[in-house]
Amino acid sequence: MLMIRLQRVGRKHEPTFRLVLTDSKNGPKSGKYIEVLGSYDPRKDNKVEQFKIEKIKYWISKGAQLSGTVHNFLVTRKVIEGKKINVLPKKRPIVKEAVAA
Repeated sequence: MLMIRLQRVGRKHEPTFRLVLTDSKNGPKSGKYIEVLGSYDPRKDNKVEQFKIEKIKYWISKGAQLSGTVHNFLVTRKVIEGKKINVLPKKRPIVKEAVAA
């Protein structure tokens, strides 16, 4: 299955991200991708982002899935319609270990 996700590039403590189309079986750090669909630099004051919107819509129409973060990102920029997805991990209650008696 094809997936559109962010791939971190850049030096230590200086993150920049590529928006890439990749196979979902490839890990985000593997470096293997089919096509670069844009870039995002969160460290700049104006949050430099350059997306190929037509290509993103094309691949979504062909069945590519979006990662949760990319989905929220595109909803915020009004590239796609919909509600944001909660991508934070679920909180689990603290379970005390059973005391062996």
